[in-house]
This record gives sequence, C-alpha cells and structure tokens, in this order.
Amino acid sequence: MPVTHIGWAPEHGVRFLDQTLLPTEERYREVYSVEEVAEAIRVLRVRGAPLIGVAAAMGATLAARSLSAGFPPAAALETVLTACDVLEATRPTAVNLAWALARMRTAARRTGGEGLHAALLAEANAIWEEDQAMCERIGAAGLPLVPDGALVLTHCNAGALATGGIGTALAPVYHAHALGRHVRVIADETRPLLQGSRLTAWELTNAGIPTTVIADNMAASRLRLGDVTCVIVGADRIARNGDVANKIGTYSVALAAREHGVPFYVAAPRSTYDPMTPDGPAIPIEERASDEVRRVGPAAQRAAIWNPAFDVTPAALIRGYITDAGLLSRDQLGRLAD
Repeated sequence: MPVTHIGWAPEHGVRFLDQTLLPTEERYREVYSVEEVAEAIRVLRVRGAPLIGVAAAMGATLAARSLSAGFPPAAALETVLTACDVLEATRPTAVNLAWALARMRTAARRTGGEGLHAALLAEANAIWEEDQAMCERIGAAGLPLVPDGALVLTHCNAGALATGGIGTALAPVYHAHALGRHVRVIADETRPLLQGSRLTAWELTNAGIPTTVIADNMAASRLRLGDVTCVIVGADRIARNGDVANKIGTYSVALAAREHGVPFYVAAPRSTYDPMTPDGPAIPIEERASDEVRRVGPAAQRAAIWNPAFDVTPAALIRGYITDAGLLSRDQLGRLAD
C-alpha cells in the first residue's frame, strides 16, 4: 500500500515526509509554525498540487494554535488570515493551494474569532479526508484504462506522495494492482528535480509494482515501440477550456503520445479545476532557481538558465480527464464546478 506521508504531530503540529531527501533517506519532520510549513511547501519538502492544499490547510491551523485564550477575537482572525496569505504566496501555479486556503479563510471568518483553532482543525481534517476520498474515486474512474498486462507511462509524481490519499495519476494503477492485475509503469525521470526517478519509482517499487525509469528524452522513443497502453499524468491546474498545467516536460510527452497513437489522460480532483482561468496561456507558470538545473549536470557558468516548473498541455492533446466525478471529456469538465 502507498506510504502515509502527512498527518498531525503531537499538540496539533504537522508531521510530513521530507520528499527532498528521497530516495536515499526516509525522514519525517514535525513543524509547529506557519513559517515552517510555508518553507516546506516552497522548497518542495511537501509537493504535489493536492498535497500542497492539504498541507497548507493544516499549516493555517498553526496560526491559531499558538494564540492564548484571552487573545482578542478580531486580532486572532487577522492573524489567521495573514497566515493564509503567507502560505498562498509559496507556489503560484497549483490552484489547489488557493482553493484550500479559501476554505480555511471562510471557516475562520465564520467563527468571528471564537473557537478559532477548533474550527480550523475541523476544516483542515475535512479537506484531508475529502482528498483521500477523491483519490479513491479517481482510482475507480481510471480502472478500466488499466487492464491486466497494462503498461502505463507517467511523468513526474502524481501518486500518494503528491496527495493526501493514494494519488491521482497513480490511483488507477494502485486499484488495478490491488485487484491482482499485472500492471507495470514507466516513470519519466522528470528533470531537473527528478521527481519521477526519486519519488515515483521509490513509491511504486515499495508497493510492489514493477517500474522502469527512463530519462525524459527517451519518452518518444519508448512510445514509438507500441507497447505502452496509455499515458496518465497529474495536473496542477486545469483551465476552463481543458488546457492543463503540469510538471515541465508533460507537453512533450503529450505530443509524442499523439504522434504514436497512445491515449493521453490527465488525472485530477475537482479542486484542480479552475473555471476562473479561461485557458492555458492565462495560467501563471512558476519559474524556479537556476541552481536546480545547474546541480543536475555541469553547465557553462556564463550561460543563462531558464527553469519553468510547469508547462501547459493543450486540451486537444488530452483523450480524457480522470476525476472524482468520473472519466470526463473536455466538454464535461463543467461538472467539476458543481
């Protein structure tokens, strides 16, 4: 079964698996401040769009945890709202982050400052539990796409490590495996931070699922062989028209999949659908530090580095969307806003 990688620490702190240390070290951290949670999200100790939302919701509770019983309600509310702003500023692309914190702000305002910690704790737990349930429904919706003997190619990590449950893109794989189907996975290495080789391969092999790692520039050649059943990837934001932002390199895989007739699917919960963003060009794309590229391999010191964390895959390249509302076409995505 997938690893349990986030939860509550004693005295309502937050406990999580530090993903920056995988696969060589499996270390859990306990944090007790909003700043520590924000740092964990910013530097990718906690990552994956759904998990970022869960972690941020948990982090917001820490702002109220430290307030004394006699703290003025209005000031307590303002403290929590400021904490939510700090957390939301950490990653601009994943819409789940803003979605979860909007819920935490609503829960905080509803209390008027009285019983604030208890209300935030209940809302954070609700977000976490809903994410687990959504992952299970995604797994069930995608199960028909993973028959016995299937070979699934994925990019980045959209498994249990990226969510509060069993994952999005990997949820159908886990469901198929649990039913005794023989399923194998090809994991793109996912440069420059190697989430595929460090995280996806670690997670799947620990679950007993045969996994092959390939470098990102091998995906098209592998798809050309004709033995890949389908491509399933996650998403950090789905625009209203069906364009999808996901880890950099996803667009290249989608183009190669179309060229070789391999169906390309996106798996995501309804919290990833953003009807307020009309299309892919309107999605803010996070750019990260040049050192992330330089430390993977030598690069000329005077050469500039361009390091976008995500790219946008047009809806025309996507066969379907595996969601907690079922397997949807582009025209059916509006159901996720209901």
